[in-house]
Amino acid sequence: MPSRSPHMPVSPPELIERFAMVLERFPELERRTMFGYPAAFVAAGHMATGLHGRDWIVRLGGDDQAELRRAGGEDFEPMPGRPMKGFLSLPSHIVADDDSVADWVARAGAFAITLPPKKPKKPKKPKKR
Repeated sequence: MPSRSPHMPVSPPELIERFAMVLERFPELERRTMFGYPAAFVAAGHMATGLHGRDWIVRLGGDDQAELRRAGGEDFEPMPGRPMKGFLSLPSHIVADDDSVADWVARAGAFAITLPPKKPKKPKKPKKR
């Protein structure tokens, strides 16, 4: 795995293995790498879940966000002061239990599929010299 700056910590190999193992339950989620971390996306192109350093993150709607916060989940901030809207980090007691983490991954996938499809990005115009 490539080295990262202090802002981009490496995910532990055992967490990466567990992520892959849990994601086997969700063949409808497309696995990709996002910023060097494993992630899973719905067909419409939205990320549902992924890893960032030691954090396992999920994208959730309002009621599920509130429930996860009550269970110890926190807003996900890849950089201090820059939270990603709708993404929360799973607390360690949930990550430690395959069935619990799978439940939250299922909720994340169900929410992400409700979002409008992502629009293709327009090609960048070449810079004038």
